[in-house]
Amino acid sequence: MAQSVHPQLDRLGILAGRSWRVDALPGGLTNVNVRVRADDDGDPLDLVVRCSGNDPGLLDIDRDAEHLNTAAAAAAGVGAPVVEYRPDLRMLAIGFLPGRGLVDDDFEDAGVLARAADAVRRLHAGPRFVNDFDMFARQAGYLATIKDRGFRLPTGYDDHAGAWADVRRALGAAPRQTVPCNNDLLAANFIDDGDQVWLIDYEYSGNNDACFELGNTATECGFSAELTEAWTAAYFGDPSPADLARVRVQALCSAYGWSLWGFIQAATSALDFDFWSWGLERYEKAARGFTAGGFTRLLEDVARG
Repeated sequence: MAQSVHPQLDRLGILAGRSWRVDALPGGLTNVNVRVRADDDGDPLDLVVRCSGNDPGLLDIDRDAEHLNTAAAAAAGVGAPVVEYRPDLRMLAIGFLPGRGLVDDDFEDAGVLARAADAVRRLHAGPRFVNDFDMFARQAGYLATIKDRGFRLPTGYDDHAGAWADVRRALGAAPRQTVPCNNDLLAANFIDDGDQVWLIDYEYSGNNDACFELGNTATECGFSAELTEAWTAAYFGDPSPADLARVRVQALCSAYGWSLWGFIQAATSALDFDFWSWGLERYEKAARGFTAGGFTRLLEDVARG
């Protein structure tokens, strides 16, 4: 896939007249990501170029907001610097961050957990993003897209509409100020250099409830109840019962809403990836949470918070 974007890289101003080499980077379900290095007579360059090929409309991706929010994250000290943005080429060039992308099991290490939570706190304390993110609005938009286009949806998805409305009411009963959030912090979007953790990939970024950020990571990385509690404590220091309940409820929001992203991708993406199973795993996780015995108590704790 790196070869398919190779000719377009010549059109980036930062590479004009330079001798450079390119390597594919793993990951990316809506982008092709490549690492570009130049060490000729000019200043050394080490870049990641994000090349977006999918139609962003169905997935509600705002590339201009992604660019500006990536720059804001860099200003907060947790993201890579923006080097060049070329919407005409569907390319965003950012600095390469040395370090290792995390995997789910890494969060069992207390040091990694602390560094990751520190990065999230610093992002949330940084410059506000240029847009807002609301999973309830996004879920409604994704669901309309699926139904309007006749895409496949799991039997029973709509059976949880009542629980979804209850979640929205509980969160709305105790609203919190929004902060700049990545909103897609799966393990690979944490880059650990051993001293600090960096955060990458701002496709779905926007100002949001901090607890959605925490809950999203908890569900994406398969945290146990105990690890979710440790993750919440690493972020808040001394979380209240409402803090923990809110993170757990927002984890369900993440799973239920993002599952639809998977079903849209399953119907439209040309990538060789099982998006249906990806979405189904998240939907089933949300469904179990909505029907669990402690769900009502969890919402009560959130609403009191």
